[in-house]
Amino acid sequence: MSRAAILVLAAEEWRQAGQPARALECFQRALDDGGEVSVDPRAGIADTLFELDRPAEARELVDCIKADGGVDPSTALHVAETLLAYGDLGAAHEWATEGIRAGEGGGGIRDALLRTRYRIRVDLGLPEDDLDALLDVSC
Repeated sequence: MSRAAILVLAAEEWRQAGQPARALECFQRALDDGGEVSVDPRAGIADTLFELDRPAEARELVDCIKADGGVDPSTALHVAETLLAYGDLGAAHEWATEGIRAGEGGGGIRDALLRTRYRIRVDLGLPEDDLDALLDVSC
């Protein structure tokens, strides 16, 4: 396990402990470290910025992640869930959709993205589509 991955785990623990400022510091250290992680630390930073009532900074960071391209499904799920939690259903839908398309094959992350995307589509009042049909197959 890389140092960056350990820092991300520590950041999540600080968030759970109600210490978002300390969490933000750990996420930033993970990003600076540059080691291998399962989710881009910037996704955690953005989530924490929303928690700290700094939505403009959070959205800017989410835009940066997208602009860098090549978003992996785990990061897409994290960002989609964050945006969903803070009421941006349209952007959450885009991230979930992108995460599904970026993933290959099946797996737990893909299934989580399909479920999240489906819930968002229901909330948006959108009809089922081809990707929603994959949820029926995977369950």
